[in-house]
Amino acid sequence: MKKFATLLFSLLMISILVLTACSQAAQTPAAGDSSSAAQGLGGKTLVIAHDVNFPPFEFLKDDKYTGFDLDLLDAIAKEANFTIDSRAMDFNGIIPALQANQVDMAIAAMTIRPDREEVIDFSVPYFRTGLVLAVKPDNSDIVNPEDLQGKTVAVKIGTSGESFIRDLPYADEIDIKTFDSNNDTYLAVINGNVDATINDYSTLRYYIASEGPGTLKIVGDLLTGDDYGIAVPSGQAETLKAVNDALLKLAQDGTYDQIYEKWFGSKPTQRPGGL
Repeated sequence: MKKFATLLFSLLMISILVLTACSQAAQTPAAGDSSSAAQGLGGKTLVIAHDVNFPPFEFLKDDKYTGFDLDLLDAIAKEANFTIDSRAMDFNGIIPALQANQVDMAIAAMTIRPDREEVIDFSVPYFRTGLVLAVKPDNSDIVNPEDLQGKTVAVKIGTSGESFIRDLPYADEIDIKTFDSNNDTYLAVINGNVDATINDYSTLRYYIASEGPGTLKIVGDLLTGDDYGIAVPSGQAETLKAVNDALLKLAQDGTYDQIYEKWFGSKPTQRPGGL
């Protein structure tokens, strides 16, 4: 009788352990199940800032913001499992908004720079570019920064282009005009109000391709080699990790290439993570 009771007790304990294991397995997401709320950021809503006018990265078209950055953001949100609460704002207000924790993230073709890294955190680089000079097609006087002495130059306020020109040793010999948008800097050159603009190569190339080669011409070599990063407030390690993981996955599975080709017409030479 004692042996029977012991056997019965053992069978009962085994049944309990099996049922517990099955219950835990049912609650645990399968490996690679990106649809589970346990993955990434768990479906939370993030307030995300972007620039209002920096084509082809972000710009207004048919009353809706579009562009490379925003397509990439949509793909990141899907992969990292978060919902986007989008906020368009002037570029020079984005970093203060991050510092004040008014936004959770920013994607705005923002160059990763040491001074910015002191106050906010950046993802792995997601885009490689650089600054160039652009002038009217008939201008043969300006080829490099040294030629800007005694000239008037348009830059978008708060950008790396403005920082670059103000840091030149002969900056006090240049008449620097600041504008709120890239398009305003282009028009200032086209209309003859300034002699040149210093701007991102990718945006200038896109503008010239869209508006025609008779508008502007790019002169000289790349002045800088810049990496764009997605920004978050300092210390937001969980958000940053989710974004970085998503960027690397998109670079590996071909999604990044598809978005890049849509906006730039060719495959990228460099992808997130240096792939």
